[in-house]
Amino acid sequence: MNAITLSAVSKSYGEVLAVDGLSLTMERGRTVALLGPNGAGKSTTINMLLGLVRPTAGDIRVLGHTPDEAVRRGEIGAMLQEGTLIPEMTVRELVDFIRRLYPEPLPLDEVLQMADLTALAGRRAGKLSGGQAQRVRFALAIAGAPALLVLDEPTAAMDVESRRAFWANMRNYSAQGRTVLFATHYLEEADENSDRVIVVARGKVVADGTAAEIKAGVGGSVVGFSLGEQSSAGLDALPGVTAVEILAGSVTLRTADPDATVAALYRGTSLEVRDLQINGADLEDAFLALTQPAEA
Repeated sequence: MNAITLSAVSKSYGEVLAVDGLSLTMERGRTVALLGPNGAGKSTTINMLLGLVRPTAGDIRVLGHTPDEAVRRGEIGAMLQEGTLIPEMTVRELVDFIRRLYPEPLPLDEVLQMADLTALAGRRAGKLSGGQAQRVRFALAIAGAPALLVLDEPTAAMDVESRRAFWANMRNYSAQGRTVLFATHYLEEADENSDRVIVVARGKVVADGTAAEIKAGVGGSVVGFSLGEQSSAGLDALPGVTAVEILAGSVTLRTADPDATVAALYRGTSLEVRDLQINGADLEDAFLALTQPAEA
């Protein structure tokens, strides 16, 4: 049984088609990143999986059930972008209240530890910072030990240290055979923390595979170097170059032929190039290549 199955799912809001005939499956026990630009249909797809929004057409199954049935069975945990905590309750009281709604919840102290909230257990929810509140939302999402965990921009408002701790805790949770689906704008998080990446644009899947497969499929390389005070005119005319980015004296050339680009850079210009680096395309490069044509 798959964790998630979408069959020709569409969702329209009036004349706006948010999701366009989406068909895909997600195996159990995997960690899947859902990527796409604003308006691509990510949040609508997540809301349909949770039964918060009804599809206009198509069929959705979550662990073999309709989304409503899966929610009633306590098989889904969700951490959404928005959600107000009850300000008067302490963190411990709030987490314990939610976990008692599930048939087989995780132990309270285990939930607090996994969400890095043990030291904040006695603090009232209304006194938490934005990042701390996000950790509480994560705790509420895992409190019932759901087989499917859905996260929509989970590290928003978290600082770097909190984000690192969050993903470590999430990996510990998924290592027990549970399925995790997360949407994020932080592409490095998808690269580092997913078994599979699904990229959507205009409500359709435009790429599906591991992060390495998607990066390899786009191809291309990045040539970077320091230029100092010299003029950068003509860099866009170098062989293979498809884009030029310059920031505070640091130049990034996106190129389809790095050998030809570097050769021309040294032999065909009088520039004093320093700190030369050549790298393959990263997930951000792949994301832009896949989604920008779809948006044009």
